[in-house]
Amino acid sequence: MKHHQPNLNHWCYTRRDFLARSGMGLGALGLGGLVSAADGPLSPRPPHFRPRAKRVIHLFMNGGPSHVDTFDPKPSLQKYAGKMLPMPNLPTERKTGAAFPCPFKFSRHGQSGLPISEIFPHTAKHADDICVLRSMRADVPNHEPSLMLMNCGESIVVRPSMGSWLTYGLGTENQNLPGFIAMCPGYPIQESQNWQCGFLPGAFQGTYIDTRKRKVRELIKHIGNSRLTLEQQRRQLDLLKKMNERHAEARQREAQLEARIHSFELAYRMQMEATDAFDIDREPEHVRKRYGNSTQARQILIARRLVERGVRFIQVWHGNSQPWDNHDDLESGHRGLAGQCDQAIGALLTDLKERGLLEDTLVIWGGEFGRTPTVELPKPGSNAGKINGRDHNHHGFSMWLAGGGVRGGMAYGATDEFGFKAVDHVMHVHDLHATILYLMGFDHEKLTFRHAGRDFRLTDVHGHVVRDILA
Repeated sequence: MKHHQPNLNHWCYTRRDFLARSGMGLGALGLGGLVSAADGPLSPRPPHFRPRAKRVIHLFMNGGPSHVDTFDPKPSLQKYAGKMLPMPNLPTERKTGAAFPCPFKFSRHGQSGLPISEIFPHTAKHADDICVLRSMRADVPNHEPSLMLMNCGESIVVRPSMGSWLTYGLGTENQNLPGFIAMCPGYPIQESQNWQCGFLPGAFQGTYIDTRKRKVRELIKHIGNSRLTLEQQRRQLDLLKKMNERHAEARQREAQLEARIHSFELAYRMQMEATDAFDIDREPEHVRKRYGNSTQARQILIARRLVERGVRFIQVWHGNSQPWDNHDDLESGHRGLAGQCDQAIGALLTDLKERGLLEDTLVIWGGEFGRTPTVELPKPGSNAGKINGRDHNHHGFSMWLAGGGVRGGMAYGATDEFGFKAVDHVMHVHDLHATILYLMGFDHEKLTFRHAGRDFRLTDVHGHVVRDILA
C-alpha cells in the first residue's frame, strides 16, 4: 500500500501548491466554474481500509488526573499508608514521600465487574462500554511536553495535532462547519499549539471555541454580519467570485487570496449551521437535565450535537490552564472536578447509544499523564506546606476508550501493585495514536505528509496497533 498522501493525486506538498490545486479549498463553493466542491481539502475521503469509527470525541482532563483515584485501584497503598514504599520512588517533577492511599471507595460495576472510583458514578453505569487503558506511558513528568506528545505525537518539535491529521486524511462530512473543533472554558497550557495544524495546510487547523460564553453569538465571535443580510452577503461573495475568476485567469491563481476566500465562504455558511449546532436550548428539556447545567455539561452536549452534524474531531477540554493538577488538596479537588463532568459523560454515552452513534464514534477520556501513588512533599511557593496531593507521573497512568470498535468492559495492561509504573502490556502514547488511527481506517505508517524532505506521520517512527482492545 502506498502512502496515503501521495494517493490523493489532487493534493500536493506545499501550502501554496495545495491551495492552488484545490481551488482554495472550501472557498471553491464561491468560485463556481473554477473548481468543484468535491475538490475541497475538507471534502470526505475514504481511509486506507474500512473504519470502525467515523468520528472522535476527546474528553481531555488537562492537568493529569490520578489513575489510582479514578480507574486503577491499588489496595496496597492502604497497607503502606504513611510509610515509604518497599521500592525506590521513581523520579518525577518534584520530590515525593510516603504512600498516599486513595481517599475514595472503588466498586465493581456492570456485568464485567470493572472497578471504578465512587467519584464517577454516572460513568460507572457504562462500565461495560468502556475499555480502561491502565498501562499508559509518556516520556516526561512536565505538562508542556506531555501535552504536545498526547496531542501532536511529539513533545519538542512543532508537529500537527491528531485532529489535524484525521481531518487531513478523512476530510469531514459537513462543509458548513469546521472539521476539527476544540472547546475550552479559557485556554489549556500551550494554548492553540494543542490543536495546531503544524506543517499541514491551514484548512486542518482546529477551530477554538471559548465555552465560558453561553450565548451562541458570543461563543463564535462575529458569526453574524450586523450590517448585511444573508442575501446581501451572498451577492457580495458572488461579485468577488467574478472578480477572482478574472484574477485567476490572469495570474494562474494566487494562493493567499484563495485561502482568504476560503475563510469568507466558511464564515458565510457557518452563520446558519453553527448557530443551530451550538444552541443547546434547541434540545428538549429532559435532555438538557440529563447532562446538567454546568460548563462541562454544555460542552459535552454541544459535542454530541456536533458529531450528529458530521464534525470529524471534537476535543473537549475540562477547564482553563490545568484544573486536574492537584499537587495538594487532592481529595476535594478530584471529587469536585469529577462532579463537574461525570453526569455529562454518562449522559453522552447514553445519548450516543440511544441514537445509534456510539458504535462508530470513538470517545476518549484522559489527561496528559497520571499522578504519583506517593504524597508530594511540600515545596515553597507551590503546595503551601500541605502534604495531601500527588505529583505528576508519566511512568504509568490510565485513560479509557468507548465505542468506535473498542471492546467494552475490560481493563488493558497494568501498573505495579502501587501504581507507580506501567509493567504489563505497556502502552506508550505512540501506541495509542496508532490504535486510534487504525480504528479510523488508517495504517499509521502510511498516513503521511511530505515536509522538509521526508514523509512525516503522527506516530513519527514509533507506535504499534494494540489489537487486544479491538471489538
